[in-house]
Amino acid sequence: MKKATTATKSAANGTTDGGSASRLIDGRIKELGDWRGEMLGRIRALIKEADPDVVEEWKWRGVPVWEHDGIICTGETYKAVVKLTFAKGAALDDPVGLFNSSLDGNVRRAIDIREGEKVNEKALKALIRAAVELNASKKKPAKRSA
Repeated sequence: MKKATTATKSAANGTTDGGSASRLIDGRIKELGDWRGEMLGRIRALIKEADPDVVEEWKWRGVPVWEHDGIICTGETYKAVVKLTFAKGAALDDPVGLFNSSLDGNVRRAIDIREGEKVNEKALKALIRAAVELNASKKKPAKRSA
């Protein structure tokens, strides 16, 4: 599958600050201009509803990333799918079976969404919240100064 390219090159490498990352994600959604942009926008809104404190990043030459105490998930767009990859998906309960891709790995799990497919919004928000809880539980305590 070929990955969609971006016209925005100003932050092509590395991490951006949250504000510019949000603008870059806005640009990606607009640039796609089809069902993939609509779906990425909807997924983004659901992530923000599930975790109002989420931080948006733009990494790896143009991948939207949502973080809270670590990476929650990424939102990649390909010709035939919007792929939502959960960084620690293998450790999350998925009672309704949203994960349908990257099922063989030890750490990540993904949801491939094809044109016309509906997203179980309630289940997706539950996965987002579970990923945030998992990240928070693995967060290293702050070092104390003597």
